[in-house]
Amino acid sequence: MKILILGATGRSGRIIVTEALKRGYHVNILVRDKNSLPFPAKPLTVFEGSPANAADLKIALRGCKAVISALNISRSSDFPWAEVITPEKLLSDIMSTLIPIAKQQNIFRIITISAWGALESRKEIPFWLKWLITYSKIGVTYKQHEAQEELLRTSGLNWTSVRPTMLTNSGKQKRVKVSYNGSPKPGLFISRYSVAQFALKILQDNTYYKKSPTISED
Repeated sequence: MKILILGATGRSGRIIVTEALKRGYHVNILVRDKNSLPFPAKPLTVFEGSPANAADLKIALRGCKAVISALNISRSSDFPWAEVITPEKLLSDIMSTLIPIAKQQNIFRIITISAWGALESRKEIPFWLKWLITYSKIGVTYKQHEAQEELLRTSGLNWTSVRPTMLTNSGKQKRVKVSYNGSPKPGLFISRYSVAQFALKILQDNTYYKKSPTISED
């Protein structure tokens, strides 16, 4: 099965790429600079361009059966008030471009890495995180995750918006807890590695079609 992974060079995306190859997927990636990959180019199929460009997306999607997007809004650092360095509507603009092209190419499975606290899950998160979303630059990221999710909900595609709790860089395999509407109560943390494993596990599982599960480590 051939899949397109967007955001492949990011902290979560590069793990998804590595794990997808281990599972035997044929992986396409679309990156701005082929010469600055954080992993070997082979056996990937690497396309150079922008996911915001419809022509670039059409080429990268050829022959694919699914898309996993680990795209995110970037800031100059992880400090909550650090300046946003990507276009503030990056995620929603790319999803608006992706959805019709995916339909044209008969690609109906899309998984996005969203965030715990988006849309109806806002009521589940700690007070301090709600405060940061309201008053810091983190709010830009959340607005875009929500806009992207809303576009998928009306797309007619078999989407899943995975909402990880707070991300860590641990590489250890741990059991993933899946929650809806705060039940069971999510843990506070999950590793990027566990997120990658979950996204690939559900890629061909219709149990998660048209759903937004919160995931954490048990």
